[in-house]
Amino acid sequence: MANLNSRLDRIIPKIKEDKFIEGRGLGNEVSFYVFDYEPEKELLVRDYISHILKEFSYDGTNRKIIEFDLYKLLIEIAKEKRIYDRIPQMEEKQGKDALFKAMANFAKPDIFLQKIKEQIADNNVVFITGVGKVYPFVRSHNILNNLQEVLDKIPVIMFFPGKYDGLSLRLFDRFKDDNYYRAFRLVD
Repeated sequence: MANLNSRLDRIIPKIKEDKFIEGRGLGNEVSFYVFDYEPEKELLVRDYISHILKEFSYDGTNRKIIEFDLYKLLIEIAKEKRIYDRIPQMEEKQGKDALFKAMANFAKPDIFLQKIKEQIADNNVVFITGVGKVYPFVRSHNILNNLQEVLDKIPVIMFFPGKYDGLSLRLFDRFKDDNYYRAFRLVD
């Protein structure tokens, strides 16, 4: 991957482009983008995302960005389902496999999509973060596949700790997710 700092520095100008917000030049595909990066650079990318959000909160453009951290959404959902406090005991008593089954049972894409739908408000750019933190309970391709039903006109950028080659997602550059070919690399 090219120098991460120079790739990060190209995100803000990209979001400011008219064709980014209008989704032009994508062959009428959904405006989904993946910004992939080396997993060990997670903290640097998180800091930069904060910088982007601050930049656009003061910026005079019509870009209103909302960040959905999948991990925070997972916690929110677990609390609503009243199982959050029971997670440690469940893992201790029943083991990791039982915990995985229980979590996968309620961490379905449609529940995440409902949360996103409820919270989107008048924002017109969506950041999806926390992809690595929710693995293996939530798979990024499932979220992307289902998200287009909810956000067909709003550009989405998924920050992905791994590799995206335009066809498949490799989380942490180790785990191959199902193929996902509808997204574009945000910056090469």
